[in-house]
Amino acid sequence: MGIQLGDLVEAIRISIEDLSGKKIAFDGHNVLYQFLSIIRGRLGEPLRDGSGRVTSHLSGLIYRNSNLVEAGIKIVYIFDGKPHKLKTETIESRLEARREAQVKYETALKEGRISEAKTYAQQAVSATTSMIDDAKKLLTLMGIPWIQAPSEGEAQSAYMAQKGDVWATASQDFDSLLFGTPRLVRNLSITGRRKLPRKNLYIKIEPERVDLDSTLSKLGISREILVDLGILIGTDYNPEGVKGVGPKTALRLLKQYGRLEEVLPHLENAKIPYPIDEIREIFLKPEVTENYKLEWHPPDEEGIMDFLCREHDFDEDRVKKAVEKIKLGFEKSREKTRLEQWFNPKSSE
Repeated sequence: MGIQLGDLVEAIRISIEDLSGKKIAFDGHNVLYQFLSIIRGRLGEPLRDGSGRVTSHLSGLIYRNSNLVEAGIKIVYIFDGKPHKLKTETIESRLEARREAQVKYETALKEGRISEAKTYAQQAVSATTSMIDDAKKLLTLMGIPWIQAPSEGEAQSAYMAQKGDVWATASQDFDSLLFGTPRLVRNLSITGRRKLPRKNLYIKIEPERVDLDSTLSKLGISREILVDLGILIGTDYNPEGVKGVGPKTALRLLKQYGRLEEVLPHLENAKIPYPIDEIREIFLKPEVTENYKLEWHPPDEEGIMDFLCREHDFDEDRVKKAVEKIKLGFEKSREKTRLEQWFNPKSSE
């Protein structure tokens, strides 16, 4: 679920066109779960090919990314590596929640409660190793680079943004801010209309940007205190946090008393049964790699057609249109890079 900082963070609404020419690092697992959750059939079931293999994530990757690439965005995907041992509880809790949601989905479907079934279906989403492997294969065919992080994908993305190798990270979660990304872009892969759970209401989803420096300045804290704030309300590495303490209360207490250790004595029966310094270390000194290369290539049209249309039963006309968008976007990006290098040889965009 990520760290719940929505009440504290001020996001700036942007358009996809604003990101033209920018290099954006996507949290691969985060995006795949979005596609698997949102791209569903009439009864809430995932899209499948003729052999019964799930293809919702592949549909999202080819059609959504083709629009982004056509707009001139240079995408790179970062995939999670081995999770930290402190994340075990969170992972097990998520797996159990998905198992329960799957049972509720099947029951609701049998009883004809379709709207409820769709909600449970989204909660039961799971990305398998084969799905991730297929996603990496498709990205390669599309000419989009991907990187295997040694641990957290968001940590690797933030590191690359800090170095200036990418302009921003793209994720729905605010964890990237704790990892130190200078810019976080949200809603980039799910723009459009979204139905609110259990309500017959739709809201418009548009891209938005959060700047770390301006966020810290507005809140009047350092990144180190932001990490302490996350630990106080709960992270993936201490999911419970301190009971009854939300983001605004945590901010007030930390500004009043300082570090987390000075705050806890002022809260009744408050304790964090996790190694606080180790959690801090995860965010402030995460495990990352410098062994990566960012190279974008024109799409392998024949390879994409074979993989999606002949192997996974995608519609050929739709896929061809998506490939044409990718080709167009690649040429636009290449031409823009040439012009920037000509007029500004030191440009890193």
